[in-house]
Amino acid sequence: MSELQKSFAKAKLAKLPAEAPMYNPMQIPQENTEDDASSASSVSSTGTLMPSPTRNLFARRSASQPMQAHAWPEYFSQELFLPEEVHGMRIVHHAYLTPPSGSGPLFVMHHGAGSSGLSFATCAEALRRILPNAGILSLDARSHGQTVTSPITQVLNQEHPSTAAAAQAEVESQIELDLSLDTLSRDLVFVVQETQTKMGWKALPDIVLVGHSLGGAVITDVAKKGALGPKVLAYAVLDVVEGSAMDALQSMETYLSTRPTRFTSLASGIEWHTRSRTIRNSTSAQASVPSLIYEESDPADPSRPWVWRTNLSATKPFWENWFIGHSRKFLDSRGGKLLLLAGTDRLDKELMIGQMQGKYQLQVFPEAGHFIQEDQPAKTAQVLADFYRRNDRSALVLPPKVGDLQAAAAMKKGAGTLDKTGPKP
Repeated sequence: MSELQKSFAKAKLAKLPAEAPMYNPMQIPQENTEDDASSASSVSSTGTLMPSPTRNLFARRSASQPMQAHAWPEYFSQELFLPEEVHGMRIVHHAYLTPPSGSGPLFVMHHGAGSSGLSFATCAEALRRILPNAGILSLDARSHGQTVTSPITQVLNQEHPSTAAAAQAEVESQIELDLSLDTLSRDLVFVVQETQTKMGWKALPDIVLVGHSLGGAVITDVAKKGALGPKVLAYAVLDVVEGSAMDALQSMETYLSTRPTRFTSLASGIEWHTRSRTIRNSTSAQASVPSLIYEESDPADPSRPWVWRTNLSATKPFWENWFIGHSRKFLDSRGGKLLLLAGTDRLDKELMIGQMQGKYQLQVFPEAGHFIQEDQPAKTAQVLADFYRRNDRSALVLPPKVGDLQAAAAMKKGAGTLDKTGPKP
């Protein structure tokens, strides 16, 4: 990126809403040496959401005060369970929804590998403050969050998420995992269409696709295929570039081997994410982490019964499939394009050329880590709101067609002739 572009980016950032100061993560009590050793392996940065009246974000936490989980109803109005039977499997897709009102748009959000729909919780809340009529649909991908897969003969208990999570882990060890890009893209389209049916919408609202990391590859693939038709106004990709993503895959196994496999409690899992700099926004961590881990009913280690919902190591066969060809698809797909990055060094050659040619909008948040929407939810929401406004077709006033102007002129001329030659009273 040129010095001129960097200066322009800094000027744009200065106009965005300020993020509140964070607590010092070094003040958080250290729980065990295994967690501490893993904390150096992740990369992220600081930021937090401006508080709502119900949250006392700026009160100093005491050393003995654990982080508390935030429930999903604080961020979305409802959750959806959308069953589907395909290829001999029963899938119950799970998503969080706040419906749009009036002619408001629907932001469809897809998280990254290992995350869940609540990765967009604080960003969705901030976005609704800026665009009150906007809707948010944030889904859990297969093997993530509360989306469960089982043979058709077996139905998992959705009423008890922790029991369902344990059952899901057992079932997935017996079935073939399919997290290919084509499958995830098909799932996203199914969730959107089923949401329309469940909500009784006669037509889909205007859609802005938003994807973080793996989710960025999924929404770009959906946009490229045109699977949701002309209702897709634009799409935004958060911190994923083909070149850097492929390079990062080389060190992914090392990272996974160093992070903790178990936690003593939900609070310790939340604190690991903030202390390790994976998520430096405490509010975001309190909202999203509870969907990433669950408590085993019969733990192998009773002192640390909380484990990951998603086995990221098992997704390795799909890593390259997710990102190969992503940059070209991003540039070639129809609709407005936004790339939001945590650092300018992430741009690969193809995207650098596209950016210089003005093919997409680029926004850089150098103070954020990989989880941009969690580290900087208010700024991310502001950028997404502005992005939608620039691509909102309803705000466009198109000039009349030439044919319509000619027809109007002919009618006016004919009326004038009739006035001159017609009968007089």
